[in-house]
Amino acid sequence: MKLQTELETNHSFGEIIGKNKKMRHLFTQIQIVAAGNITVLIQGETGTGKELVAQSIHDHSLRKTGPFVAINCAAIPAELIESELFGHERGAFTGAIAQQIGKFEQANTGTFFLDEIGDMPPALQAKLLRVLEEREFQRLGGTKTIAIDSRVLTATHWDLTDTAKEDAFREDLYYRLAAFQIVVPPLRERREDIPILAHHFLKRYAAAAEKPIRAISTDALQVLMQHDFPGNVRELKNAIESAVLSETTDQLQLQSLPLHLTQKGSQAATSSPTDTTVILPLDEVEQNAIVHALKVMDNNVPDVARALGIGRSTLYRKLKEYNLLP
Repeated sequence: MKLQTELETNHSFGEIIGKNKKMRHLFTQIQIVAAGNITVLIQGETGTGKELVAQSIHDHSLRKTGPFVAINCAAIPAELIESELFGHERGAFTGAIAQQIGKFEQANTGTFFLDEIGDMPPALQAKLLRVLEEREFQRLGGTKTIAIDSRVLTATHWDLTDTAKEDAFREDLYYRLAAFQIVVPPLRERREDIPILAHHFLKRYAAAAEKPIRAISTDALQVLMQHDFPGNVRELKNAIESAVLSETTDQLQLQSLPLHLTQKGSQAATSSPTDTTVILPLDEVEQNAIVHALKVMDNNVPDVARALGIGRSTLYRKLKEYNLLP
């Protein structure tokens, strides 16, 4: 447990966890951009944590005492999104029985985060561009001009340069939003972060379920390391939460993982050299396992020890024995 606390302390930035070099670059970008007021476009696959990046930028900025308001452009019907953004006056349209304050107003003096900006209807893109340029707008059905003082952050899983070329997204709006760009890497490109994230989620969900699960078995962790996680960190989080509910021991076992993970793990296991007629000496199998773990974990000995399910002192002894000290 002490090691896990150290890992999270040394390899986290706010709620974002990672030690991969791409993540360290991401943390640097957050620090740089948080100091200013520039608009930021956060790009990344679904489930990579784009809203966490936006929240972290806000939390480290001079606007951190102001509100952080988020909206998902893909989750709101096209006919309602304008009202959600800018608000409306009573009687502006059928069903508008009272005045409504829009998200832009709610975010005043703070940060406004528009997730999945690539799904914004083309007609509304033009209005958003005007608001960003003029820093003012009117509510639907209103005549009063409302000035805004909020920082705008956006995110998308689309390549907006391609959609702009296809006229699905305004090119001028793209360049206005992408004054500073941040790319969040997918989990498959930072596999050494999987053990850190997995133990982080294990600690969270075991505490929530009031279960004494303190570790992840070696074979379960190996399956997690081999999975590509198309759903990224969100998929890993959901997998650990599900496994915690199923687990009955004090260690997360392979059979508690979701079926789609264990099936792939079983397929990987059947293709290993141990299924052939060649029998390797036990010390050679052990040495190969350590060499593989060192490669995956970028020679980080504490992470390797945890991944292999052994103590650091034991690992150091074996590294010396096999002449593998990094």
